[in-house]
Amino acid sequence: MNSQVEEILERAIAGEDLSPEAGVVLLKQTDETAIGQIRDTADRLRQRQAGDTVTYVINRNINFTNICEQHCSFCAFRRDSGDEGAYWLDRAQILEKATDAVKRGATEICMQGGLNPEAQINGASLPYYLKVIDGIKSEFPHLHLHAFSPQEVEFIARADGLTFADVVAALQEGGVDSMPGTAAEVLDDEVRRILCPEKINSETWLEIVRTTHQQGVPTTSTMLSGHIETPEQQMRHLGLIRSLQQSAKAHGYTGITEFILLPFVGQEAPKPLRRRVGRDQPILSDALLLMAVSRIFLGNWIPNHQPSWVKLGLAGAVDALQWGCNDIGGTLMEEHITTMAGALGGTCMEVETLQSAIAAIGRPYQQRDTLYRKVAPKPSNDAVSKQESTP
Repeated sequence: MNSQVEEILERAIAGEDLSPEAGVVLLKQTDETAIGQIRDTADRLRQRQAGDTVTYVINRNINFTNICEQHCSFCAFRRDSGDEGAYWLDRAQILEKATDAVKRGATEICMQGGLNPEAQINGASLPYYLKVIDGIKSEFPHLHLHAFSPQEVEFIARADGLTFADVVAALQEGGVDSMPGTAAEVLDDEVRRILCPEKINSETWLEIVRTTHQQGVPTTSTMLSGHIETPEQQMRHLGLIRSLQQSAKAHGYTGITEFILLPFVGQEAPKPLRRRVGRDQPILSDALLLMAVSRIFLGNWIPNHQPSWVKLGLAGAVDALQWGCNDIGGTLMEEHITTMAGALGGTCMEVETLQSAIAAIGRPYQQRDTLYRKVAPKPSNDAVSKQESTP
């Protein structure tokens, strides 16, 4: 291993926050010995920062509409109103999905959708979103609602002439408990001009998440990786995420609860980007190295790191547990955005499947809630029946 990599990893083990430039050095390694040392360092830091227990959440994704005004170059999910395959769930359909999730033990509903210009009540967007929230919270007030990305906040604010703080405060009062840190893609405007030219720019994304933290609402953080971005742009993204979290912690906010890497799936993506990227599925080795460097770079500030079994498959996600990740994600129960892009990981994962996969690498597992608090598993129906029949 070269001395530069060794020195960087020694500083990380000593507890230092690495520079983005040091992260670039790690990401550009091709020597197997050096990559093995990066993996081992990430795994050691994971054990120190998050422990050996692998966590998971029982949740359900509800992508309530795929009708969207924007045309992101990587998205196979969006449709125009009237297109074949376009859909828009009504209140009863959303409640049916939430009810099913609760019956299956879910503690969280994750809800995001396309930017549907028709999603309004009396000519305003915010009342529509509040009605969607109420449809779930009126029936299940204790169910954690993890909902609406920074892009959706901007969409509502723009439509209704409101500030970001107005929108976040109203959503929080309505029942949103945390916000997905999606729509980040890569926080570099050169990349965004190609990937998602109609989306908010990097600074606006950061401003909305910062505002969300200031309102006392926690968020997650994500990166869409493995398409046209460079290692330098990946590290710029991670640097901005870390600075955002440092600011949140300095002000006493919860801030970011987890970092999730989302490797690009291009099988059904629009053809121009698919041709430019040149492959349909993520390169696992690239994703694992980036997850390891993310742990080394972010772990002092964001201890929880999660792979995407939807994008990498369960075997790839389990591999990531040895490259710095400590969480396997959620059951999801259904997932449309990545699946419509051609992902091979599936749309639903049973709790027992996640537990068995974790146990297979010799690690303990633990159910958690959205904010990484332990959840005691409910006894099975068989166990309950046995208890009730015992004299």
